[in-house]
Amino acid sequence: MSLTYNDSTITFSGDIVVLSLCEQSSTLSSALLSSPGYHQDGDFIIGGLFSLRATLRDTRYMFGFQDTVYLPDFVFAALTKHYQHLLAMVFAVEEINKNVNMLFNMSLGFYVFNVDFIGMKATASSMSLLSGKSPPVPNYDCRSEKKDKLVAVIGGVSTAISTQSSRVLCLYNVPQISYGPFDLSLWDRAQLPSLYQFPRDSAALCQGIIRLLLHFGWVWVGLVVPDDIRGETFLRDMTQEMAKNELCIAFVEKIPEFPVEETVDRYIFDMKISSTYVSVVFGDTYSLLRFACNIFSNELRGKIFVTTSDWDITTLPFGPSQSYTYFGGGLSFSVHMEEIPGFKDFLRSIQPAKYPHDIFLKDVWSMIFECPHLSKDGTIILSRCAQNDTLASRSLDIWDMNTSAQSHKVYAAVHAIAQALHEQLSLQVEEQSFEKEESLTPHPWQLHPFLQRGQLERSVGKGNVMNKTTSTTRLDIFNYQSLLNGTKAQVKVGEFMFKSHDSQHLSINDELIMWGELRKPPSANCGYACPPGFKKIAIEGKPFCCYSCIPCPDGEIANETDMDHCIKCPEDHYSVEAGWQCLPKILTFLSYEDTLGVVLVSVAISLAVLTALILGLFILYRHTPIVRANNTNLSYVLLVSLMLCFLCPLLFIGQPSPATCALRQVFFAVVFSVAVSAILAKTFIVVVAFKATRPGKASQMRLVSRGSNAIVVLGSLIQGCICMVWLGTSPPFPDVDSQAEFGHLVLLCNEGSPAAFYCVLGYLGFLALLSLMIAFVARRLPDTFNEAKMITFSMLVFCSVWVCFLPTYLSTKGRAMVAVESFAILASSAGLLGCIFLPKCYVILLRSDINSRKKLFK
Repeated sequence: MSLTYNDSTITFSGDIVVLSLCEQSSTLSSALLSSPGYHQDGDFIIGGLFSLRATLRDTRYMFGFQDTVYLPDFVFAALTKHYQHLLAMVFAVEEINKNVNMLFNMSLGFYVFNVDFIGMKATASSMSLLSGKSPPVPNYDCRSEKKDKLVAVIGGVSTAISTQSSRVLCLYNVPQISYGPFDLSLWDRAQLPSLYQFPRDSAALCQGIIRLLLHFGWVWVGLVVPDDIRGETFLRDMTQEMAKNELCIAFVEKIPEFPVEETVDRYIFDMKISSTYVSVVFGDTYSLLRFACNIFSNELRGKIFVTTSDWDITTLPFGPSQSYTYFGGGLSFSVHMEEIPGFKDFLRSIQPAKYPHDIFLKDVWSMIFECPHLSKDGTIILSRCAQNDTLASRSLDIWDMNTSAQSHKVYAAVHAIAQALHEQLSLQVEEQSFEKEESLTPHPWQLHPFLQRGQLERSVGKGNVMNKTTSTTRLDIFNYQSLLNGTKAQVKVGEFMFKSHDSQHLSINDELIMWGELRKPPSANCGYACPPGFKKIAIEGKPFCCYSCIPCPDGEIANETDMDHCIKCPEDHYSVEAGWQCLPKILTFLSYEDTLGVVLVSVAISLAVLTALILGLFILYRHTPIVRANNTNLSYVLLVSLMLCFLCPLLFIGQPSPATCALRQVFFAVVFSVAVSAILAKTFIVVVAFKATRPGKASQMRLVSRGSNAIVVLGSLIQGCICMVWLGTSPPFPDVDSQAEFGHLVLLCNEGSPAAFYCVLGYLGFLALLSLMIAFVARRLPDTFNEAKMITFSMLVFCSVWVCFLPTYLSTKGRAMVAVESFAILASSAGLLGCIFLPKCYVILLRSDINSRKKLFK
C-alpha cells in the first residue's frame, strides 16, 4: 500500500507505519496546515490556539480586503494585543509549576499554535496537538508515552475558531476551554460535548446598557450586531428591554461574517449612523471589522458608541492629530475582573532574550517597536530594536498593560485545568489505583467531571463572572479618552451591579467622562428635545420616540426637558407664562383700595345720602298732599329700606370673614324684602283707596292702614324665616377661588347652600312680580297723585336688573361676582328711588302750586 504526498511516495506496512509516519511527518508540508508553534515541555501539555499573526494573504481572505497590498495598522494592533493571551498562559503555567504540591511534583507544559482567524488552520492545529507533530499525522500520537501528555486545549477567540477546533477535539474527548465571547450556539452538548465556555449573564449586560441609556436620556439609539446567532440573541433581548423602557431603535445594522464581498452601500450606511448620536455595538473585534472600516472610511465623528470589552476600539488608528475622532468618548462594559497578582510585573519583564524559543515574540516585538529587519534567509533580526525596551512604554492603541478580559480567561482556564488535574490525581492517590509512577497519568476525558462542576467559575477568583453565593453580576464601565497630548486611556467611570430585574444598581461619575469632540453628553432623540415649558406629543405614523412639542396649558408646567406630561401647579400656585415654573398666588379680594371698590363705595354712599335727603324732604313736607298720598309711613319705611339697600354693598367690599359672609346676604335679603313689601303695600293702597271713594265704602279706609302694615310685616317675616333656615343649615362662609384670576387667590364668600340663595332671590322676584302685576292693573285709575304708573315702571326696572343679574352672576368669577352683585343692588335700588320718589321731589321743590289741598280737590 502506498501514499503519494507532494510528489513523494511513502510505502508503509504493519507496525512500522506509526514510527515511519511520525518520523517523516516533519518533512511534510501543506499550505492548509499550521506552522510549528511555541512550546514548552512538561508532564502534562495544555494546547493553545491563539490568533497571533497574519500574513497578507490570510488577511485578505479573512477580512475581504481585495485590493490591499499591505496590512492595515489596526490589524497589526489587534494581533499584537492578542499576544497578551499567550503571555497569560505562560505566566499561569510558570505560576503553577512553582507550586510543587499542585501536580504532585509534576509539571505543566504547553504547545501554542497560531491559527489566525482561519477555520482550516484551527482544524489543522487541533490535529497537530493530538498527534504531537506539525504538520499533523492524523489519527496517530507521536508523543512519548512518559512525557508531553495532552490533557486539554485552550483556544478560540471567536465562535468560528472554537467550533472548528472542537469538532476535531471532541472525537478524542479532549476538553477545550474557549476564552472568546460567550455564545449560546456553542452550548450544545450533543454536538460539542467537550467544549466549555466562561458563562456570562446576558441579562446583566442588557440591563446595564438599558440603565446607562436611561441615565443619559438616550431614547433614539442604533443597534449594531454581528450577523450570527449571538447577534440575533442580543438583538432580540435588547429589543424587548428597550420596548419595556420606552426606548426606540433608530436603526439595526447586521455585520456579515468574514470573508464576504463588499456589499455595504456607503450612502445608506452613512444615513443610518447619522440618524442618531448614540449606537449600541455588540460583538468582538473581528466580527465588527467591516463596521469599523466603514466608519473609518466615512470619517463619522462626534458619535458615541456603547459597547463591550470584546470590541477593542483601541486597536483602531488614533494619532495625536486625531485625538477626539471616531470612537473618542465611547463607553464599554466589561465583566469585573480582579487584577492578576504579579502579571503586570511579568509583562514589564518580557524581552526576546528572556524567551528565545518564542517564535512569535520576534514578530510582535518588531511590530510593537517598529524596528523590523530581515536577514538573508527571511528571519527577523531585532538588532535595530532598543535593548532595554519594555512593553510598558507603548501607547494604548499599540499595547495595553491592563489585563484584558480574554487574557484573564486564559489565565483562569489554565488554573481550572490544573485544579482538575490536581483533583483527579488526588483521587487516584486516595484510591491507590496505581502500582507504578507511569500509571499516574490521567486521560483527558477524566477531567470532564471536574470541569463540569463549575471549575471555570471558581477559577476566576473574587471577580468572577457569576458569583454563586450572591448571584450578583458586576460590570465595570470604561470610557475611552484620547487626551490633548496624544495620550490615550481607558478610564473606569462607573459600575453596574445586577442581581435580578428588581435588584440592580448603576453608579456612574459623569464628571470623569470625556465625550471626545463633544463638551457634554449628546442628545439622542428622534427630533429636537422639548424645552422646559413644553410637553411631548406623538407624531402619527412614527415610533413613539418621535414627537413634537406643544406648550403646557395654563396652570401646568414642565420644569425639565422632554417631559411626557405637564405637571399641574398646586392650588395656591400659578404657572409663569413660559410654563416652566410655579409661583405662589397673591391673596386678593375686592378691597376699598381697588378702583372698582372705590367706585362702588362712592356710588353707594352718594345714593344713601341722596335717599336720606329725600327722607328729610318728605318729613319736612309731610303735611302736603303728595307726601300724604299712598300712606306717609310706607314712604318713610321704603326710603329707610332703600337707604339701607344702598349701604349693603359696603358689606360685600373688603376681606371676607365668617361674620360678614353671613351678614351680607341676610341683610340684603331682609332689607330688600322690606322695600319690595312696602311697594306692594303702596300698590295695594292705590287699589283699595280707589274703591273706598264710592258711597258706603268709607269704612274700608280705616282698614287700609292696618292692611298695608300687615303686608310689610308678613312679606319681611317670610324672608326672615328663609334666611334663618339658610343660616341654620348651610350658612355662607369665607372661601378661596384659585381659578378665578390668573396668579391670584381670590378671597370671597361661598354661598354655602346655592338652593337657599336662589330661594331668597326667588322670593324677592315673587314679591316684585306681584307688585308689578297689581301696579300694572291700577296704572290707569283716575286719581290725583296715583303712584301706580311710577310703581309699574320702577318694578320693570327692578325686575330687569335682577333678570340680567342671574346669567351675569353665574358667568363671572372671583371679584367680578362681588362687583356684579353690588352693582345689581345699587342699580335696582336706584331704579326704585328714581322712579318712585324723584318725580315727587320735583313736584315738592319745583311745582309747589300743584301740591295743595285746593288743587287736589279741584
